[in-house]
Amino acid sequence: MNTKKPIVAMIYDFDGTLAPGNMQEYDFLKEIGVTDKDEFWRECRAISKKQDASEILCMMKMMIDKSNNPKHPIPITRQSFAKFGASIPLFKGVREWFELTRQLGEQMGLQVEHYINSSGLTEMIEGSPIAHEFKHIYANRFMYDDEGRAMWPAAAIDFTSKIQIISMINKGVERISDNREINNYMAMSERRIPFRHMIYFGDGLTDIPSMKFLRSEGGFAIAIYTPEHEEQTLDLVERNIINFACKADYSKGKALYNTVEAIFEHIKALDNFSHLEITNIREAKDGTLTGDHSDLQATVVPTGLKLRRRLHFNLFNR
Repeated sequence: MNTKKPIVAMIYDFDGTLAPGNMQEYDFLKEIGVTDKDEFWRECRAISKKQDASEILCMMKMMIDKSNNPKHPIPITRQSFAKFGASIPLFKGVREWFELTRQLGEQMGLQVEHYINSSGLTEMIEGSPIAHEFKHIYANRFMYDDEGRAMWPAAAIDFTSKIQIISMINKGVERISDNREINNYMAMSERRIPFRHMIYFGDGLTDIPSMKFLRSEGGFAIAIYTPEHEEQTLDLVERNIINFACKADYSKGKALYNTVEAIFEHIKALDNFSHLEITNIREAKDGTLTGDHSDLQATVVPTGLKLRRRLHFNLFNR
C-alpha cells in the first residue's frame, strides 16, 4: 500500500478568481486621488503601447508616480498596502474554501496545498483575510527604501512568469531570486509536486498560457467566471484551453466544489495505479512477485467521460 500522501497543489490567480475586479480599484486608487479607475487602466495601456513595455511594470510605475504627486503626496508602504488589502471583497465561500478542501483531501489520502500565482500585488494579498491560507504567494512585489516606502518593482508577474512559477512549485522552489535552483535540471521523479497533481484556477487573459501549459503536462485548469464574463469563458471552453468552467461560488456542494472533489478522486486513483505498477515492476526484478495487492484501493482510473458523469456537471451551472 502507498502510505505517502500525494501532494496536490491548488494554484490561484487572485483578481477575478478569488475576488471581483482588480485589487487596486478599491481603497488604493481612491487614496491616491484616482476617481476614474477605467482611465487609470487606459493610461496604463497607453504607456505600455508607447514604450513597448510590460503593462505590469507600467502599472507598478504609475502606482508609485501617482502616490508621489506633489499636490497630493501619499507615501505608499508595505503597511499601507496591507491596509488596502484588508478591504478587498471576496467571492462567496472563499474564506471557508481552503480548510474545506484540505479536509476533503485528507479524507481521500491527499495533502492539499494552496498557492497564489497572480499579477496582483503580494503586499495587498498579504493584508487580505485569507493570506494565511497559502503556502506561498507569488505575485508582483515592490522594493522599499530605508524609510519603508515603495520605490521600484522587485517582481513583476505576467503571463510568461506565471508558467515559470508553476515550474517552481513543481520543483519546490519558493524564492524568485533562487535562479540556480529554478534553472537547474531536476529529474521528474525528484520533483516535489508532479504537474498532474496541480489544479490551476484563473479567469483572465494572463491565465491562458498557464492553463494551456498545465493541461499539456497532465494537470487541470478551471476557469472561474461571473455572469458578465460568461461569453469570455465560453470562448476558453470552445478553444479547449480549460478542463472545466465554474461560477465564482466556492461554497460546499456547488459546481466548483464538486469539480474539485472529482479531480481529487482522479488524482488519487492515478497515484494508486502508478504505485501498483511500480510495485509489480520492483517485485518482478527482485523475484518476489506476490500477486497480492488487496490493500490498494481505487486503482481504477476514471476516463474523461466517467469523470464528467461523476460530476453530473452542467458546464455553466445555469
